[in-house]
Amino acid sequence: MIKKNQLFVASCLALLVTSLSFGIRAGLLSTWGDELHLSKTELGSIAATAFWGFPLAVIIGGLVVDVIGMKRLLVLAFIFHLLGIILTIKAGGYTGLFISTLLIGIANGTVEAACNPLVASLYSNNKTTKLNHFHLWFPGGIVIGTLIVFLLNKIGVSWQIQVGIMLIPTVIYGYLFSKLDFPVTERVAKGVSTANMYKALLKPLFLFMIICMFGTAITELFTGQWIDVLLHNVTNNSLLILTVTTLVMVVGRAFAKPVVKQFSPQGVLLFSTILAALGLYILSHASGNALFAGALVFGMGVCYFWPTMLGFVAENLPDTGAVGLNLMGGAGMFAVSVYMIFMGERYDAILLKKLPLGANLEEYSNAAAGTQLADDLYAAKASAGPDIINTTMMIPLALIVAFTGLVFYMRKQKATA
Repeated sequence: MIKKNQLFVASCLALLVTSLSFGIRAGLLSTWGDELHLSKTELGSIAATAFWGFPLAVIIGGLVVDVIGMKRLLVLAFIFHLLGIILTIKAGGYTGLFISTLLIGIANGTVEAACNPLVASLYSNNKTTKLNHFHLWFPGGIVIGTLIVFLLNKIGVSWQIQVGIMLIPTVIYGYLFSKLDFPVTERVAKGVSTANMYKALLKPLFLFMIICMFGTAITELFTGQWIDVLLHNVTNNSLLILTVTTLVMVVGRAFAKPVVKQFSPQGVLLFSTILAALGLYILSHASGNALFAGALVFGMGVCYFWPTMLGFVAENLPDTGAVGLNLMGGAGMFAVSVYMIFMGERYDAILLKKLPLGANLEEYSNAAAGTQLADDLYAAKASAGPDIINTTMMIPLALIVAFTGLVFYMRKQKATA
């Protein structure tokens, strides 16, 4: 017997672990950099590892989910989460964090590979809304994760214990999924052949959405993962900016149904992109409390990006099946991983430009607080972070054009249907 509500709750818990890893890692990047003497290039590489481990798992998972079933995929996700969290706790440097973060990224991708088609199959008549409800646990977990880091750092709790907290929901979701029966995917239930599924993946509209997914994912996830690093020297509450952004996303996704009904998925994407660009502009040009206004606007912008992109494909290109949904997720995370590595290197390059000619970045990073070297580096970082955000703003500006075209295209399709 298929127990919809229990499967949905277990799916949300699995996504909670994914988002906790994102939020806690975002809060610990600066700590790892200081304690383990890692450069921004190394931190960018570590953070990016989670994002290219994700597409690796989500694409492979999408290809095999109809064959091995969603339950087996989620058992694998549980194993990878368990190993990744334990190895992160034991990590003592770059290599350990790289490997453990890769495992967590693979686990996160496997969760999405199974749970996105699971939710679409359980609620085939209400896909976009239920995918928004499911994905509210991503920003929800980031809120919880960043607050955990913020509060536990204040009382001096080690980062190893902060990471270990993720073991609690991991064990619970693993237990729940092991006890429940699963349906087949919607594509299998409808009798769409594998050949027709792959043909649907070549439709121009699907390829267009894949390209747009690059931009929406980078706008949302790169900014969220790096916000503490980018604004750490601009405000003393940089991590709370991420908390504000993600709290807005939780509330917005919880009330997705009337929004999607009023504006249509493509209309929601257009308005979201406009707000995301405005939010990034404020974040890159403001200081002090004004940064929280930018976080609020940015949160409203990226709120519906990920689930609505998936919902649009599930509703308008259903023959692409689980593979289509997972290719979307994989494409988004792959784009973030590449962009994150590039921007980590660019950040270090900007710092060198703002420091005296011939400056050694490692020497400045190791300088004692209060020295001229430390003060110069602080000022350089306060300028470099907003520069990176300002560059990223170009992506949602381009998406405004793309989604305007999508709105007119879908209006034409509806008129001729």
